[in-house]
Amino acid sequence: MRQIILDTETTGLEPKEGHRIIEIGGVELINRRRTGQTFHCYLNPERRVDEGALKVHGLSNEFLSDKPRFVEVAEEFLAFIREAELVIHNAPFDVGFLDHELSLLGSQWGKVSLYCQVLDTLVLARQRHPGQKNSLDALCKRYGVDNSRRDLHGALLDAEILAGVYLAMTGGQASLSLRGYGGEDSQSQPGEGKYRPVAAKRPPLKVVRASEEERSAHQARLAAIDKVSGGACLWHQIESPD
Repeated sequence: MRQIILDTETTGLEPKEGHRIIEIGGVELINRRRTGQTFHCYLNPERRVDEGALKVHGLSNEFLSDKPRFVEVAEEFLAFIREAELVIHNAPFDVGFLDHELSLLGSQWGKVSLYCQVLDTLVLARQRHPGQKNSLDALCKRYGVDNSRRDLHGALLDAEILAGVYLAMTGGQASLSLRGYGGEDSQSQPGEGKYRPVAAKRPPLKVVRASEEERSAHQARLAAIDKVSGGACLWHQIESPD
């Protein structure tokens, strides 16, 4: 399965107000493994960057003035994402801007959905963690993904970070590397990726059961999550499948 972890930076928040894309970053995964192939470009938006947006990504009008326009990279970009699944955090924002850019080139270019499928990791995170913060930074903290280089937003950097979050959130894999998994391409070091057998005569594991107070607190917490999520608490669904 081919996936492109994608992010964009823009001049502002709303394409209907004439805002444009100024940076695109994409990271390719095949079968949940990074291939090393990326797509990255800065773009001249042919308009000024809003002050609020500048504080987020730091891409100034002067820096962008000599960069290519979207029309100059459109074919290369579409070739990169074609027939892949785009993985985007808050996908309606990025896809909305990409569709707007394509519309400026003419109706014959169509929309993003013509070229690939889209998976929104924000929707995925809200399903897994209802009632909690699910920003990219919050997910990095939750899954132990390093985002220490993220002083400012950057499309390629954010795509790299989102790749780690996506792998951790969907399969417990936080690393983009296969080292230590024991596969033929893992290049594991001695002792890496090997299992340690458990002694047959090991003593039984100690079972510590929750107290009545802890069980009551747990049920109260589940009820709060269920209320905030509109009845989407997964634990309740598991306990009461009907």
